[in-house]
Amino acid sequence: MRWASTISREATLERAVAMAAAEAGAALGGRPDLVIVFPSSRYGDELRQLPELLPAPLRECTLIGCAAAGVIGGGEECEDAPALSLTIAALPGVTLAAQHFEDETLPSMRARSSVWHAALGAVPGDGGPSFIILADPFTFAIEPFVHALDRHYPSSTKVGGLASGGRRPGDSTLYVNGGVHASGVACLTLDGELDVRAIVAQGCRPIGQPLFVTRAHGNLLLELDGRRPTEVLAEIFEQSDARDRALLAPGGVFLGLVMRPGETLYGRGDYLVRNVLGVDDESGALWIGAELESNQVVQFHVRDAVTSTEDLEQALEVLHAGASPAGALLFSCLGRGQHLYGRPDHDTDAFRRHTDQTPLGGFFCNGEIGPVRGRTFIHGYTSAFALFRPR
Repeated sequence: MRWASTISREATLERAVAMAAAEAGAALGGRPDLVIVFPSSRYGDELRQLPELLPAPLRECTLIGCAAAGVIGGGEECEDAPALSLTIAALPGVTLAAQHFEDETLPSMRARSSVWHAALGAVPGDGGPSFIILADPFTFAIEPFVHALDRHYPSSTKVGGLASGGRRPGDSTLYVNGGVHASGVACLTLDGELDVRAIVAQGCRPIGQPLFVTRAHGNLLLELDGRRPTEVLAEIFEQSDARDRALLAPGGVFLGLVMRPGETLYGRGDYLVRNVLGVDDESGALWIGAELESNQVVQFHVRDAVTSTEDLEQALEVLHAGASPAGALLFSCLGRGQHLYGRPDHDTDAFRRHTDQTPLGGFFCNGEIGPVRGRTFIHGYTSAFALFRPR
């Protein structure tokens, strides 16, 4: 198994493809089976030409990709400028299938597992298959799709991101083999002699104490331990130092939902972090970006560059267990990168500190797809890594 990843910053897509293909091909040293391509949306009208610009050997491979506002290739990040990320892999013993779906071409969410297995052309086995998912955020219902995959492929890894190359329906560009699509989802299925693992760094840390949801209606949080949520936040603010008080400003507060009910000690990886969307000043309730249940354990979270760095470093520690991955993909939020850290290559530099020999490609997303405690979710402000090793 061999992987190679590169980035080209040429001003035209044709030159970027030629340069990236030559460099990645030389690094791979043989014929690839898989091509993963992320061009910058700055290439504009050229984007639809990408499949035909690829050299013939790459056009014959299984191909998946999407246009993005920022791309990652060769272990480097490029935001808000023309660039092309190209990742290729030779995968002996691995079955690959790249497919494009619209909502209406998928089975019903209530359909039996056999119907879903037939639609995706894959049956669950020992650890497989795995899925790389690239979805249009404007036209495709991604949450029901990943929940269906969890249901019908419970032991499979699902990881990916929402395309960031457009601002409205019809602006996105998805690549599936030789096809170019402006809507739907591109889904890559990998099965066979390949192990795919995911790392999700949500970039937040808990503040205050874990609390019980004592009253909620849908995504409206009405009571925490019998108190108004705004009262709880005010108390946390009073007990915090100057740094945390600044982070508790409007827009900086998040709610973590415990994913291990029944236990009493919780760490960063035990929470699904969701946005606090708004405040009902009259009742003291909070609107949360998730459905809530009574007796659910939650804890407020904050986020900044330092916290996000700490969370990423902690998540990447797992790379020291076992052999380095043969290849990797990074799906990072548009809200990270230079916007958060004030410099480029923050997350890729962290990855290379832990495993500097692993080719790394990817892109900056409108939402990241990855698991928390065995269930797949759509995240924000997150970096989700897909790690590929021989089985």
